[in-house]
Amino acid sequence: MQRRDFFKIAIPTVLLSSSELFANEKKEDILDFFIKVFGLNEKENILVDKKETVKKIEEIIIDKEKEPKVENIIEESNLEKKVVAKEENIIEESEIEEKIVTKEKVEKELSVQKDIYLNPEYVNSFISVRKKLLLMQRFVGYGNFNIISFDEIIELSKKVSTLETFTKEELDFMEYIFYYDPNIHGFYGKRISNNITEKINKNDVIKIAGTGHYLFKGNPHDTYFKMLDDIGDNLILTSGVRSIVKQMKLFLDKLASVDANLSVASKSLAPPAFTYHTIADFDVGKKGFGHANFSPRFALTEEFLKMRSLKYIEMRYTINNKDGVRYEPWHVKVI
Repeated sequence: MQRRDFFKIAIPTVLLSSSELFANEKKEDILDFFIKVFGLNEKENILVDKKETVKKIEEIIIDKEKEPKVENIIEESNLEKKVVAKEENIIEESEIEEKIVTKEKVEKELSVQKDIYLNPEYVNSFISVRKKLLLMQRFVGYGNFNIISFDEIIELSKKVSTLETFTKEELDFMEYIFYYDPNIHGFYGKRISNNITEKINKNDVIKIAGTGHYLFKGNPHDTYFKMLDDIGDNLILTSGVRSIVKQMKLFLDKLASVDANLSVASKSLAPPAFTYHTIADFDVGKKGFGHANFSPRFALTEEFLKMRSLKYIEMRYTINNKDGVRYEPWHVKVI
């Protein structure tokens, strides 16, 4: 699956009039659906201003300037080296891991094809699925989208005419992205979800006020609030529970930002079946630090240095980790 020049085409924005967007919409049916899926507490999220929604939809389809480019990833890679030079513990960790390179790992890396791109036969579905998932997220609300399931987006797309149903080609594409083996391009993480229809049990999660994110009850929830006590209120939850659908959208967005290069995309974001966010892990950051919370710059913050001193905290993706993922100092390992 090598890159094709036509994949550089710009993905068009979608402009919908208010009459097109809300034609024949049955508000009562939609409200009943949301009450069933998300519970009564989410009902208020459905009562949105229609004109404002139209305006937002016109702005949200693929803002290329806000998405990280390949150059940004290269810059972050260089910054990782600077972070290592500033933290003695990380330097030691890196040196140790580099010495534990086994023959099996070397052979595996040699067999990996470099720069694997999305097959051009999927380009149309890739574009349309991204658009529909983005509209779905805006419709259900950011928080609800974090825990929505594959079956639920299909059901909702059939109930709301403006969302459009997913075509067979689009469903096939999403299944391909979920079930393919990323080992072919150097991602060796464990498959966490085996079925694309797996759901987040709404009774197992709790929404964290002021973040728009959920955490699983029990150890993940307790760990986060213990961290707040030990580190301070400048620490914030930046990403918690992610359903397969949410991880699918994030992964496709990452693909779009790197010209559909699966090899590059998977180094900074796990494919949808391979994320620990579906079962326990979460991300943290420093308040007011913005996108830098998802870069090696976070490792230079006071909050991270305090995290390193807490014995009950582990990082999922350390430097030179065996999963083939970039260094993620913000990602808290729970399981």
